[in-house]
Amino acid sequence: MKSPQVKCPTCKKRGPWFDGKFGPFCSKRCRLIDLGKWLGEEHAISEPLRPGHLEKFADLPPGSDLDQPQTD
Repeated sequence: MKSPQVKCPTCKKRGPWFDGKFGPFCSKRCRLIDLGKWLGEEHAISEPLRPGHLEKFADLPPGSDLDQPQTD
């Protein structure tokens, strides 16, 4: 099954990036740019997770299908 067309988080090009080895990024270059932003603290998690953040997911059934990317 082919992955849906998604935007690369770095360069915004659309493609089936989850099919490649760098998904969701289109290339190793875009993946490394994103890593650099995390390491340089340009990207950050704005607040710690609290139990309330996960309440809407409490009734989901278990299964590997939950790990699949969503389609638009």
